[in-house]
Amino acid sequence: MKSLAISLALLVATTGAAVPMPSGNLVEPADDAYVAMKRLKTKAAELGSPGVKGEDGVAGRAVPDLYFGEIKMNGDFSFMDGVQAEQGGIAALFVKSGVAFVLVTTNVKEADGSRSVGAILDPWGEAMSAIAKGYAYSGEADILGRTYATRYEPIRDANKDVVGIYYVAYPNN
Repeated sequence: MKSLAISLALLVATTGAAVPMPSGNLVEPADDAYVAMKRLKTKAAELGSPGVKGEDGVAGRAVPDLYFGEIKMNGDFSFMDGVQAEQGGIAALFVKSGVAFVLVTTNVKEADGSRSVGAILDPWGEAMSAIAKGYAYSGEADILGRTYATRYEPIRDANKDVVGIYYVAYPNN
């Protein structure tokens, strides 16, 4: 949609032709995810540097505690809810636990109102492949029966080691 709008704008600019522009929102869900990721990372950085210390139980699984500064993220849903209130969509944080990444906080709620913590990022998925190499990943995913534009980015500690994953998603129209 954006390329169509740009092409039409260039046509008008170069030929002087009167071409009707499409109306409505030209922002794609993937664009929303990129902007929300920047905001999530900025808000997290305002709390302090990321790191892990100690261990906590998340959905019956012992995992490292993910911190930003002195604020423990494991089970801190107020942070994720604040991001959602500002940006909409879905936000979550995963912590690295051995070779796996475990979901420790999110604004995603199950049908019963509980939070979807404790899930492990698909170890064979494209997102995991990118994160394992230290890269970000953007793509589509099915979340609770709905297709979303997603973005995953590594969380790095002061030593530049990957200690977790930032995650955002927006529903496709």
